[in-house]
Amino acid sequence: MDKSIITIRRTEPADAEAYHRIFSCPGVIHGTLQLPYPSIETWRKRLTEIPDGTFNLCACIENEVIGQLGLHTFPHGPRRRHVGQIGMAIHDDWQGKGAGSALMKAAIDLAENWLNLSRLELEVYTDNEAAIALYKKFDFITEGTHKNFGYRNGRFVDVYAMARLR
Repeated sequence: MDKSIITIRRTEPADAEAYHRIFSCPGVIHGTLQLPYPSIETWRKRLTEIPDGTFNLCACIENEVIGQLGLHTFPHGPRRRHVGQIGMAIHDDWQGKGAGSALMKAAIDLAENWLNLSRLELEVYTDNEAAIALYKKFDFITEGTHKNFGYRNGRFVDVYAMARLR
């Protein structure tokens, strides 16, 4: 295991090329709802035009961005202001080395201690055992299964709906 220190920070528009590298990884595309072959310009736009209530965090080793997490809230939805939705990805070369745990710990701290969120939710492919184990480590529970939720590699696949309640 690499002994490098993982730091978490807010994502900047200048991280677009790093996001492009992350989302160009076959494992990342397989585990997310993103389409393959993203452009750097797409990521530049996403990191520049951030919707209200979205908080983007990235995991870094020295100056290299190795993972990302988006925490999406509902500031204009009075009945869902207590909820945050999480999506994350770790570069294929860095999976299983602590970046996901570091991002999740930071996101939970932000959500619960600063944004006063009491429910965090996410979807994860039912065959993504490593991600499911990570989420369970942080007290997410499976609330149900969405059948044929996403289209991947020529077929429809299921996801678990998972949530963490404070």
